[in-house]
Amino acid sequence: MEADRFLRLVMERAGSPTLLEQTVQAARTKSDLVAALPEEETRRHTRALLSGVLGALANGGEPGEDVLQAAERLGSDRARQGVPVAAFLDGFQAGRSHLVALLIDEGRRDGVPADVLLDGVTRIDQITTAVVHRMVHAHRVAELEMARTTRDGQVQMLRQLLHGEVAPVLAPLDPAVAYHCVVSDVSDPAVAGLLEGSLVAAGPGLSGLVDGRLAALVARLPTLPADVPLLVAAPPVPPAEVAPLYELGRRALRAGEKAGLTGLRPLTDLALLTATSTEPELGRLLANDLLAALSPDDPFHHELAETALAYLDNGGRIEHTAGALHVHGNTVKYRLRRLKEITGTSPAEADAVTRAAQWWWALRTWLGR
Repeated sequence: MEADRFLRLVMERAGSPTLLEQTVQAARTKSDLVAALPEEETRRHTRALLSGVLGALANGGEPGEDVLQAAERLGSDRARQGVPVAAFLDGFQAGRSHLVALLIDEGRRDGVPADVLLDGVTRIDQITTAVVHRMVHAHRVAELEMARTTRDGQVQMLRQLLHGEVAPVLAPLDPAVAYHCVVSDVSDPAVAGLLEGSLVAAGPGLSGLVDGRLAALVARLPTLPADVPLLVAAPPVPPAEVAPLYELGRRALRAGEKAGLTGLRPLTDLALLTATSTEPELGRLLANDLLAALSPDDPFHHELAETALAYLDNGGRIEHTAGALHVHGNTVKYRLRRLKEITGTSPAEADAVTRAAQWWWALRTWLGR
């Protein structure tokens, strides 16, 4: 039969060292990443796949488990060697093309009919398609496993650094680079994933869920919308020095959330808020001392306290305070004057930083009751 002539040709070529070497070189020429691997590495996989494909072709059936396992090993190994799936498929297809061209050329020289050659090439395509599917699947499985392992290792390193444990500083962090420690109370993995991308987009860094909440070390702070959940960013320090700032950032976060803050906030901007939140009893004493004449049940007294606090938050500037409260500047002046009439004093008369801070603390405590 004419088909037998093609099969004999295949069997003759199956064990040819020349065919093996030509196929290896074809794969390495087509893909630079494959060519960067040791030549014996390419030869090892090519030998197994070539033997399996030609064997399946000679038997007229589907590729056996041996060739499929060889395909799995190739896909898995290339993933672990850092060769992308497209690059190693380029090499594989180059080898396949060389094999097909060789069989067609020699088949024509031996007088094998065109329809028999076409049938043989079709079967080669069917066999190599099954092989490619197995290779790609194995490559993707290996990539996912490596990504999961790498990610787990990186998050573990982040956790150890933030907790002050001894840990080697590995990529993507650099022990000599200073990083902002960013903390949040975001625990939803979906929300955390979106914020992680934004945090590391501005520069090198590492983020993940630590103690169940999103935390990060980033070389540069991104610009985020004001309505994102509150994130507190400490000044940059080397990785070995972040643990105290992580704990301080967590305290600042709790104070900022209690105050209803959102967005990305520098830790230093929350210094006074953080410090005063740790001594609530002292805040109550100040409120009782400075604001004893105000009634918590009187809405107008609440307006006076809110205006006084906004006045302090806006640096004692009437127009800025009016803009923040959406009132006229004269309204601000009137409320400050009425507050002095009721309490006997006013933050507008604070003649020292200490006194202004006491007023700020007292007003926040009184309004928070």
